[in-house]
Amino acid sequence: MFDRSLFNPAPVIETVTVGGRPLCHVIDNALLEPERWVEFAAANHHAFRDAPRNAFPGPELALPEAALLQLEAFFSRHLRQRFEARRTLSLNARLSIASRRPEELQPRQWLCHIDRMRTEPGQLAVASVLYLFRDESLGGTGFYRPLRPLGEIMQLMEEAAALPSAEFGARHGLRPAYMVASNAWFEKMTSVPAKWNRLIFYSGTVFHSGDITAPERLCDDPRTGRLTLNGFFTCRRNLA
Repeated sequence: MFDRSLFNPAPVIETVTVGGRPLCHVIDNALLEPERWVEFAAANHHAFRDAPRNAFPGPELALPEAALLQLEAFFSRHLRQRFEARRTLSLNARLSIASRRPEELQPRQWLCHIDRMRTEPGQLAVASVLYLFRDESLGGTGFYRPLRPLGEIMQLMEEAAALPSAEFGARHGLRPAYMVASNAWFEKMTSVPAKWNRLIFYSGTVFHSGDITAPERLCDDPRTGRLTLNGFFTCRRNLA
């Protein structure tokens, strides 16, 4: 299925702003045949695997090289300049199914997060999510800003990754749950609702989380669950 055009060649791009600054770029009707991606995921359901080292709450499937090339071409043609980037250095993308119940979440999954892509001076990170489910109640993406100094935020993240759930929860007054609202550490700025075949792009340094308000509706079936395509780009910054 990846040997022909996958993406809309004439996308309409809307920009979500907060405080007058761009936060997220939204493209509806991003894929020409989104159903084929769902069927691909269903046919390869057996190959999805949990990735315990990242923040995603469910199994994932890496995309083949042909699909990566088309995603990168779409990004380069339509989005890269909006992030003041001039070249894509690397790209990682996967199909993902959010499926964990709140009580199954690790402490770091109780919080919003940034995408920890390796960048060096002169580089920047961009992330994307493509919603491949029709049940909009499964949730879009929420965006947050820190309320504490960066050092305290990083300490919180380190403890979330290292401490047992009970100890972390007791220390910080948190409990196993998807983050869908502000707390003592982060303020929710806005959320982008999920919509079938909607693709969003945002800076990898913005705190975000799946806006999953109805976790009881999650399942691991690619045809009915919260299936997304998640992309992560490392780019060279424009020259000053």
